[in-house]
Amino acid sequence: MSKISIDFKTGKLKSNSDHVVGIDLGTTNSLIACTLEGRPTIIPIGDKAKKSMPSAVWFNKEGIAYVGDEALTRMHEAPMNMIYSFKRFMGKSYQDLINTHSKLSYAVQQEPDTNEIVIPVASQAITAIALSSFILKELKTNAENYLKCSISKVVITVPAYFNDHQRQATREAGKLAGLDVLRIINEPTAAAMAYGLGIDPNQTKHIMVYDLGGGTFDVSILRIENGVFDILSTHGDNMLGGDDIDQEIVRFWENQYKIDSSPENKAALRTIAEQAKIFLLDHNLFKQSWLGIELSLNTENLEQLASNWINKTIKSCQLALKDSGLSPQEIDEIILVGGSSRLSLVKRKLTEHFNRPINDFLNPEEVVALGAAIQAEILQGNRNDWLLLDVNPLSLGIETLGGLMDTIIPRNSKIPIQLARNYTTSVDGQKNLKITIYQGERDLVQDNIKLGTFILKNIPPMPAGLAKIEIKFNLNADGILSVSAKEIRSGIEQQIEIRSSLKLSDDEIQQRLKDSITNAESDAKNKAKLDSINELNYLILNTKRFINQNKTILNSDELEIMNYQLNNLIQALSTDSKKEIDQCINTFNTITAPIAHKIMDIQIKNSLSGSSVNKI
Repeated sequence: MSKISIDFKTGKLKSNSDHVVGIDLGTTNSLIACTLEGRPTIIPIGDKAKKSMPSAVWFNKEGIAYVGDEALTRMHEAPMNMIYSFKRFMGKSYQDLINTHSKLSYAVQQEPDTNEIVIPVASQAITAIALSSFILKELKTNAENYLKCSISKVVITVPAYFNDHQRQATREAGKLAGLDVLRIINEPTAAAMAYGLGIDPNQTKHIMVYDLGGGTFDVSILRIENGVFDILSTHGDNMLGGDDIDQEIVRFWENQYKIDSSPENKAALRTIAEQAKIFLLDHNLFKQSWLGIELSLNTENLEQLASNWINKTIKSCQLALKDSGLSPQEIDEIILVGGSSRLSLVKRKLTEHFNRPINDFLNPEEVVALGAAIQAEILQGNRNDWLLLDVNPLSLGIETLGGLMDTIIPRNSKIPIQLARNYTTSVDGQKNLKITIYQGERDLVQDNIKLGTFILKNIPPMPAGLAKIEIKFNLNADGILSVSAKEIRSGIEQQIEIRSSLKLSDDEIQQRLKDSITNAESDAKNKAKLDSINELNYLILNTKRFINQNKTILNSDELEIMNYQLNNLIQALSTDSKKEIDQCINTFNTITAPIAHKIMDIQIKNSLSGSSVNKI
């Protein structure tokens, strides 16, 4: 039953007729859906009532943009002016994609002032955010024409591996298109909600969602119980998808027919390659004439070209399964999502490695948009039979002494989530504390993604280690992170909200996950060494303080021992050997222990002097 809203200024009922829509903003194709007569429904696009619209924009020489199918229709006039797969650039800096833009048939450049990726076309430089806004605006216009009402509120889906910057860039694209983005939802989560329509709510199931779209791949392991969709783990690659298979076909034809690999030829061949891939889903042989060349591709060719890419997705599935703590036998079924998942090779590989039932009874290309429509219906207050629990794809934490990463919100934690941890100062009289936030799985922050920095100022002067500083991470349902720091004794507080910052380097998340596994052993050694160095520095600081506070109690021999051992500790800072540092610390503790015990006994005796037995 729908919620009823009242305007308290007029006393009248508010109209609830305007639809909240769900949009699958895809790399290759985009769809829009809403709930009609109680069912999530794809809104048809254009006069031909197609279910999806190409995520492509073409510009004429005057710089006028044509979107979707109209862009494809006009592409032959100037193939270099066709811009596609720009979703990959969302929230990215030029350095992030420096090794991948060569795969495209159009040029990308770096905006000097912001480090942002821009695409030079028709005498202008345009961003991925602006291009995405064209797609969203076209979908909005189509929906308004079809539904005969205004559209202003929307739920937009993104790959599960989109980080904070990419999610914020998606919100900005929605704003440019005149939309109020109510929620950013992960694509596999949306798909799971759509498939959940046919699942018995009284039955507990574990499901793998395999989502291979045009430009991204995600796999999620879900537990479905009592109408609750709980994502246990996610994995994927936001630089892998059907586009890569299209490029393999283009390269195959270039080699097979000795075609010049000019940008114009690549752009034209890419469109034909996508057509060939789709045609071969239901046929064995594709043929088409192009510039006097008889292009040909059969299913065997296609599977050979796609094999390496599909194998990469299988490895991601295995890692996600490991993270979930489940065995293949505990997976009840595998759900296919995304147009590229329709390849027969995908089903064969999944069956070969996991041997679980494969479910694709809904159109894999529509399920994400349908799920987004369900989420929109929930936010509109018309459904209460769903509970959505998302997870964050990478660990979030701060930099500590020695450049170590201290994780506060671990990877695959359910969101929304709020966690806090207490820290202290490392220097006597420290007034300011710099807090730098990172995202990643490596032990050293230099190997992770820097998200932002802020400073907690005006900490009351006190000895090192006495200040109590609470650092709190709050990750909301949209994956937007806010961080606060508070000195408990004084109440001094500072906070930051992590928003899009293209000046921050953000390497591929998938590569960082792989690196964390590949470098696990060396990372552990580096962390152990830094831990020893931190312990050594802490020991030096406290030894200096101990000598200074007890010089009137210690005799000359004891002072000589303490100063000699302190000098050894300081010299150990110059060594590069963890073993030597640990030996130095152990030697110090052994030799100075009797002196420390003596001082402790004196302090206890002094504190008890004059006290009654009852008070003791």
